Amino acid sequence: MEQWEEWFRQKQVERTIDALKRNKFEALYVSNSKEALEEVMKRIPDGATVGIGGSVTLAQMGLQEALKNRKIQLISPIAQARSPEEMHGLIQKSFSVDFFLTSTNALTEDGKLFNVDATGNRVSAMTVGPKKVIVVCGVNKIVKDVVDAEKRIRQWTAPQNAKRLNKKTPCIETGECRDCVSPDRICNIYVILAKKPARTEILVILVGETLGI
Repeated sequence: MEQWEEWFRQKQVERTIDALKRNKFEALYVSNSKEALEEVMKRIPDGATVGIGGSVTLAQMGLQEALKNRKIQLISPIAQARSPEEMHGLIQKSFSVDFFLTSTNALTEDGKLFNVDATGNRVSAMTVGPKKVIVVCGVNKIVKDVVDAEKRIRQWTAPQNAKRLNKKTPCIETGECRDCVSPDRICNIYVILAKKPARTEILVILVGETLGI
């Protein structure tokens, strides 16, 4: 990374971390995904119940594989469910875990988390239920404000996620969002965490790498 680009990114990270703290989120910066994995692992004690929301970021970090070697109760609906009924049951269990682990679709410089979901299980668990939520986010997801956050998701994140999940949506053909009415639409629920939810502790770990979509 060029010196001036590194300087710019550092200032952007500082603004974002400060804003998250003003909005009552716990927030910290680490330089790479290895350090992020270490931070997550050291905060989860043996015997804890841990839920995981669908996340490319967490997969890239190798988090789920690392957790399999821990003495915890792991709840990962996408990885563990063998039927729609089992999926629903695991999702319900993930709302009452000690720790819920996920990422965010976009993070604004004024300290807001912007997310879009198909079913709402991930954003629901981020707001109420789990005792603590840990959000891991690469610096590539930082945007100026919620306007840019929605633009990022519509122009970049959603089409790629639809392709990754093999959905039958118009954006698979065009590569851009068309605000579709497809049964496979994944952009059904928009949630902005403007401040820390009243009953949920949230830690945001910002990583100095490109992670996720």
